[in-house]
Amino acid sequence: MSLSTDEHAKKILKMCRKFFEQKHGDYGTSWRILRPLALTDQIFIKAKRIRSIQEKGQQKVQDSFVDEFIGIINYSIMAVIQLEVQEQNLHWTLEKTLAHYDAISEKTIQLMGRKNHDYGEAWRDMRVESITDIILMKLLRIRSIETNQGKTQYSEGTKEVYKDIINYAIFALIHLGNQ
Repeated sequence: MSLSTDEHAKKILKMCRKFFEQKHGDYGTSWRILRPLALTDQIFIKAKRIRSIQEKGQQKVQDSFVDEFIGIINYSIMAVIQLEVQEQNLHWTLEKTLAHYDAISEKTIQLMGRKNHDYGEAWRDMRVESITDIILMKLLRIRSIETNQGKTQYSEGTKEVYKDIINYAIFALIHLGNQ
């Protein structure tokens, strides 16, 4: 029996959370020093690498696309946390960190459900290459908003765009898992 999108997404976020937790064991919350724009650039680098390999058809560093999309998800969650939590304390416990991680994950899954309802799960007919391009486009949107000091006239703001990026990365991972 095939998993629903919601079930797939929860399974993927559980895998991403495990990876995030393992990294926390090595690095703690050192990422909390990063401003959202630095996190945007980290995500951009990962997405550009994926696109570059897709275009060249070969790679010289053997990190998988799966690892890169997991990184995109985790860095996006970190960015949303940084935008939501204006606390100066950079050293959080694992429990506090994971509580924030889980809250963002849950909000993102809920957004995915609403959008999938309206779009009829159109992502299923997309290619991973197109998903990569959409992630890059959304990152360029975030960079534009950041350049404008967060001021927007018509867009929903960077937090919602990061959640869209998380969802597109989940869709890419579902596709990669089905290949």
